[in-house]
Amino acid sequence: MAHELLWTPSEERIRNSNAYSFINKLREREKFEGRTFRDLWKWSVENPCPFWSAIWDFCDVVGEKGERISNKEEKFWEHRYFPDAKLNFAENLLKRNDNAPALIFWGEEKVRKILTWKNLRDSVAKTAAALKRLGVQKGDIVGGYVANMPETTIAALATISIGATWTSCSPDFGIPGALDRFGQVKPKVFFAVDGYYYKGKIFNNLEKIKSVVERVESVEHTIVIPYIKVGLPIGNRTEVVLFDEFIGEGEAPELVFEKFPFDHPIYVLFTSGTTGAPKCIVHGAGGTLLQHKKEQLLHCDIKPDDRVFYFTTCSWMMWNWATSVLAQNATLMQYEGLPLFPKPDVLFDMADSCGMTFFGTSAKYLDTILKSEINPMETHNLEKLRTIGSTGSPLCAEACEFVYAKIKKDVHLNSFSGGTDIVSSFVMGNPISPVYSGEMQGFGLGMNVKVYDANKEEMPVGRQGELTCVTPFASQPLKFWNDEGNKRLIHSYFEKFENCWHHGDWIELTEHDGVFISGRADAVLNPSGVRIGTAEIYSQVQKVEEVIECCAVGQQWDNDERVVLFVVLRDGLILDDDLKKKIKTVIRENATPRHVPSKIIKVRGIPKTNNGKLTELAVKNVIHGKEVVNKDSIEDPSLLEDFKNIPELQEN
Repeated sequence: MAHELLWTPSEERIRNSNAYSFINKLREREKFEGRTFRDLWKWSVENPCPFWSAIWDFCDVVGEKGERISNKEEKFWEHRYFPDAKLNFAENLLKRNDNAPALIFWGEEKVRKILTWKNLRDSVAKTAAALKRLGVQKGDIVGGYVANMPETTIAALATISIGATWTSCSPDFGIPGALDRFGQVKPKVFFAVDGYYYKGKIFNNLEKIKSVVERVESVEHTIVIPYIKVGLPIGNRTEVVLFDEFIGEGEAPELVFEKFPFDHPIYVLFTSGTTGAPKCIVHGAGGTLLQHKKEQLLHCDIKPDDRVFYFTTCSWMMWNWATSVLAQNATLMQYEGLPLFPKPDVLFDMADSCGMTFFGTSAKYLDTILKSEINPMETHNLEKLRTIGSTGSPLCAEACEFVYAKIKKDVHLNSFSGGTDIVSSFVMGNPISPVYSGEMQGFGLGMNVKVYDANKEEMPVGRQGELTCVTPFASQPLKFWNDEGNKRLIHSYFEKFENCWHHGDWIELTEHDGVFISGRADAVLNPSGVRIGTAEIYSQVQKVEEVIECCAVGQQWDNDERVVLFVVLRDGLILDDDLKKKIKTVIRENATPRHVPSKIIKVRGIPKTNNGKLTELAVKNVIHGKEVVNKDSIEDPSLLEDFKNIPELQEN
């Protein structure tokens, strides 16, 4: 698989990077002799305790480190770093108290807002005091049915600062999806936004708030964040107040940070739940903080006063990741709404207007603007932009090339992959190594990733296998919610390979020490017993200009599995034999004959989760007549109806 060299960092950029500084520190401290980022990764996984200890020190963690770096438990899921440490996660994000911008918020074309570090600290202090007055304490759950906006960040940091645990989902979730989540974790206090703007339209959330609170009996108090400003829900069974009324006027009280154990729970995150009830994954303060600091400082080269943006919702772990940008003394930029409204390049307007240095988005967004034919390199300045981050799904070679051809030539394209499970990444870029099209630059520091086959044999370069992590890492989940004896956690990650984290991604190593991810292992196609990652097909279909997006699944047929490709075409086009032949030819010539779909079928849209990920397993279930549970986690579940009883799938 030939991948084109797209970018090489200059010597000046390398020497000015945080990674370069960290390497020099290790030379003094640990007699580290490596020079490349690959050398650094190799040392980090061979020396995990010295590595994580060095990360704590280099990243200036506010807290008490403790005597032990590890509890040395042999069982992966019981292993813990810094078992004696004490810290407060929120304190590490609120070190500044000046009048520089901490948060910059755009709500489509409707709302603009800037909060200084002093504004942020004062608001967190007021909110924390108000939560304490309600009796919220260590171990309680505070829920958020909320938009990606400053009040949400304030509520989360206030919750965490007093030792309670924050959990959230975005307001576009329907009532069943919200109940699937909040009904399991039983929040005591509930923050909810009154509505939101999407594509210029107003969506009122008051009835949904009322319905959810009525059915989640644990909720004692409801605080409504006025975004579209439509008032309060009527007939709610709990005390309901507006956010400003809740936190009160006057001077902010002193913000006091109690130190909690390294493993103190700060977040409950939810899996997408498209194949079952969403799992509730509990993450700890220390592991989350160390992992995010490591990724943001060393992999993303974020510096104080940088302006960092990640397009996300409050249902996606990238919201939690983005919030940690504050720990780097950098400004967090937030956008709520459709990222293509009121025009396709609105996020580039935001980048220019606000001096964005890090532009984080999804592979799907980059694919979309590639198809929309916008050219930010000609229409925008982007002078301060140093890094473009992409995650959510594999980034195809064409999208990588588009970044350098149409966005900016001298920019670090940092493609990464991880998950809600670890609230971080296994695979990431770095600022001191070259970027090649269609591949990620390597593994995360301290993440001892191997590529295994079904027999736990390590795969060589160019051979696909399962993404596994063979030694513990700082941000592994503490537990699943209500999982006695860790039975579900062990079943999810440690059953396939004994005492070894099995992540479920299908990957291969490249000759540049990079990584290519083919997709989820449970969505891998298997025609005639040959395993094919769906991303290998998508990267080729991307070249067919008539196709906007596609989804490939395996259909059980004639005692085998055949590949079925669903496509969404540009307006006005029909899927005739000539276009089918063109699609098949592109796939055959650029991949292999085994990648060529047996059936190509036009649909009006591809079902995706609320976080923009393809729901390949849901589509596969539908075409096989199986029920799809938790449809509320799908952005437009009505699209699934189009995949039922398709006549072409009943024919040879």
